[in-house]
Amino acid sequence: MTAWTIDVTEQDANLAWMAALAVSLMWAESALPSPIPGIKPGLANIVTLLVLRRHGLMPAVWVSGLRIVAGSLLLGSFLTPGFVLSCAGASASLLMLTMLYRIPKRWLGMTGLSIAAAFSHTAAQLTVVSFWLMPQTPVWALSPLFFALAWLAGLVNGILAERWWREEHLADA
Repeated sequence: MTAWTIDVTEQDANLAWMAALAVSLMWAESALPSPIPGIKPGLANIVTLLVLRRHGLMPAVWVSGLRIVAGSLLLGSFLTPGFVLSCAGASASLLMLTMLYRIPKRWLGMTGLSIAAAFSHTAAQLTVVSFWLMPQTPVWALSPLFFALAWLAGLVNGILAERWWREEHLADA
């Protein structure tokens, strides 16, 4: 019987660490109390932005997907409505990042990407709630509140990602 091995590149190892960090942030965030159900700061999205900037779009998609699946398994929410909402939000965010990724970084930095992703994440989740979970409830009436919170979370996460990116590159120099 012959054993086979998989060659793990430095990028593979780095992406595994980044996915583990994203899951850890998701887990820590789940312990935070929320005054409004479902509202979270989305700290794990910082990791997605960093992976996007360092490794590109497909690795960011992988890290985001691993975060959602592994995080939901860890939290016991796999295949629940919360999992569906998370998948919808992440898919919309990644679609937005895909569309904006080619814009030159001097025109749209990580903060702009983060805000756009937060808005699309929120829109996707409100859409799922309004069509599937609570079709008779006017959830869109709350959209100004949810989009204001998305803007704030996107702004803070984008600034943190930008700062982390700069400090990482200053340390390398």
